[in-house]
Amino acid sequence: MATITSRPPTPFANRSLTPFEEVNYFVDRAADRLNLADGLREMLRRTWRELGVQVPVRMDDGRIEVFNGYRVQHNGARGPYKGGVRYHPLADLDEVRSLASLMTWKNALLNLPFGGAKGGVQCDPTRLSEGELNRLTRRYTANIEHLLSPHRDIPAPDLGTNAQVMAWMMDAYGQIHGHSPAIVTGKPVELGGSLGREAATGRGVSIILKEAAEDLEMDPKSAGIVIQGFGNVGYWAAHSLDQMGCKIIAVSDVNGGVYNPSGLDVARLVKYRDRNGTIADCTEGDCVSNEEMLELPCDVLVPAAIDNVIHAENAPRIRANVILEAANHPITIDADAILNDRRIPVLPDILVNGGGVTVSYFEWTQNLQEFHWEESRVNEELHKVMVTAYDSVRQKAHADGITYREAAFEIGVERVANVVKLRGFV
Repeated sequence: MATITSRPPTPFANRSLTPFEEVNYFVDRAADRLNLADGLREMLRRTWRELGVQVPVRMDDGRIEVFNGYRVQHNGARGPYKGGVRYHPLADLDEVRSLASLMTWKNALLNLPFGGAKGGVQCDPTRLSEGELNRLTRRYTANIEHLLSPHRDIPAPDLGTNAQVMAWMMDAYGQIHGHSPAIVTGKPVELGGSLGREAATGRGVSIILKEAAEDLEMDPKSAGIVIQGFGNVGYWAAHSLDQMGCKIIAVSDVNGGVYNPSGLDVARLVKYRDRNGTIADCTEGDCVSNEEMLELPCDVLVPAAIDNVIHAENAPRIRANVILEAANHPITIDADAILNDRRIPVLPDILVNGGGVTVSYFEWTQNLQEFHWEESRVNEELHKVMVTAYDSVRQKAHADGITYREAAFEIGVERVANVVKLRGFV
């Protein structure tokens, strides 16, 4: 197990950090260890391009509602910008900036030939009809299409979006530029999407847990696992871990969760959710809130929902032996320091949830080559990428006596910095 080191106070100790500042805090720490020059460090901290757009939509009742939309391109030194599109009320510019930055370091850590980008529209997709979502997606795409291309910037699904939204984006872009399946990933298979893409992020979580189990002195098949979130990532993580023989003891969605220390039947949970729209009232175990879920005694805690769910107030009460970040930045900096002091290992988001962008890369490759891969090949190649990335993080963490998060960021930052210098940007 990696040596856990204490962390110095943040430079923002007297105020709350924005999401983008939180990401840059770890970038700065990596830059310090790498002894990067100030100018290069500043290039890596800042976004390359930010676009804000109006997204006016004709609603089903005839009125016009105007939403805020964004596309942020953080760094493209290693290849085309790559990152999802999020539909969420809190998807403001700073949130999108932070997610774009995380994509840069994630793609570099996984050694994928992409830079980092992210998109967002501030809306609640659960309150929009299918027709309204279609019109919103098409208008948003029309307003950012000049930044996109299969070799410039390739969107993908994220929180609040899915394969259908990507199909609309592809069609909207294609009406301007011609048929371009490689312009988005995470599409339906019928439109050029990759087999295995939907399950990829959750499958990647199970791969990382299996690889880390030996270092963590844990038998994954006897481990009790808590998963907060039962959307695409949470469900497929639960499914993959269940298939691996792990014991899922608690799962939650936005309405609450269910806890059974003897283990839950994931297949029955899915059937219950499909019938009732939620698992919050499932009788398979005790009803718990999302806040209570995080503090349950368990071997592995997998936050797979939204950001900042583990913070300074609840971090002292976390009773997990290890945390796998399936969501993007679910742990605040203050909480990360508390968990570190408590010697609770955290496997970071830019490693754990990298399965989605990895299979997006495979999808993009298939689209460019116009050659379809079998699902067995997709899963085999995914396993190789995730294991290689984990091994690089483990080795650096052990060798340098730093946390897994610090090791992951240092690897990503160093790879991007090297390419920036090779290309002659500085």
